[in-house]
Amino acid sequence: MKKRTLCTLFMAGIVPLLAACAPYDYTRHLSEVRSDLFLAQSEAFTLTLACVSREYPYADDGIACPMTDYVEISLVPTGDVPQKAEVYTPNGGGEASFDAVSGEYRYSEGVDAFPQEQIALTVVWGEARHEIVATSVKSEKTVSPQDALSVLVHEEREALGRMERENVFCGEFRIRLLRRDKNYYYAAVLNGETCIALLLDADTGEVLARREG
Repeated sequence: MKKRTLCTLFMAGIVPLLAACAPYDYTRHLSEVRSDLFLAQSEAFTLTLACVSREYPYADDGIACPMTDYVEISLVPTGDVPQKAEVYTPNGGGEASFDAVSGEYRYSEGVDAFPQEQIALTVVWGEARHEIVATSVKSEKTVSPQDALSVLVHEEREALGRMERENVFCGEFRIRLLRRDKNYYYAAVLNGETCIALLLDADTGEVLARREG
């Protein structure tokens, strides 16, 4: 009985100590994560589907709000622009809206789970109907958004410390997978006054560029 009591007292003392030494969980301050991109090409358009978790309302205020999951689909014409475009996914679909500034059609819908590796889509492009399969840009080498966040936290320890108020972190993080000639991550932290953004190699996590403003 005495031995059990001593053990209980020891654990009661060590648990708060371990909790105090545990690394801070910055993932609770995520306000946007673009975790995957799916690409497809037809003779009429280029399709990009992005898997996005984003806070609502979306604001540059340094405060992370609860996020919702959805897919964003963009259709960039390779030739003539039709009067109307529709997109249908395994979960639903509907009419896409045209953005006159970018010259592309856009469609989004909420999802319970993101696609993996490939996704079959139907696109009504004017009078034509296209059955198309979009493929993920990620490979076995692609690091996770959580890894990208870890790189940002490690590289900007001092800046994150300056964003604390009474030992409470006051900021939000945005992690976006990008595709150009290869895969990159945009990893940023902002607190309503300052934004620090890193461009990372998505295969290695190496920091390629930094911007603060």
